[in-house]
Amino acid sequence: MTSDADDALSWDGDDDPPARKRTDRSEPERALPEGWEPVGKDSDTVGRIAADGTVIAADDPRPLSTPMLLLVGVIGGVYLLYTVGWIIGGLNLQGSALFLVPAIMYQVAVWAAVLAPALWFAAVWLLTRRSPGWVRVVGFIVGAALLVPWPFVMTGVVGA
Repeated sequence: MTSDADDALSWDGDDDPPARKRTDRSEPERALPEGWEPVGKDSDTVGRIAADGTVIAADDPRPLSTPMLLLVGVIGGVYLLYTVGWIIGGLNLQGSALFLVPAIMYQVAVWAAVLAPALWFAAVWLLTRRSPGWVRVVGFIVGAALLVPWPFVMTGVVGA
């Protein structure tokens, strides 16, 4: 009997880990083991070696860990609820607020408040790509504390 069972469990090229191809061949690719961070002059050109042996380019952002991914999802959901809260709260206060400010000023303020959670999330996400994880967490938590939709919290859905 031949080794058909072994052939069914293997694939040609299983032994070779895939490596990323370099488009610029002027300088050999430098890489550090996983867990090591480059420091000093030209440290932004040094890549890292992943656990499977592939070289991660220096400009690739680090993948999110599972707890960070969960935190980003929960905070994104909270910010989405904040957006809905600002819409409902802003519409409920429209009648009483127009006695104090002109209509165009009120509309600009409401739309700025509605867009603020999405803009905060995008700003923290983009500006903390290369920062440590705790910086991103602090940015999200500060935004969650500052952007609470107070008109909705104070009056609720039915209004005052």
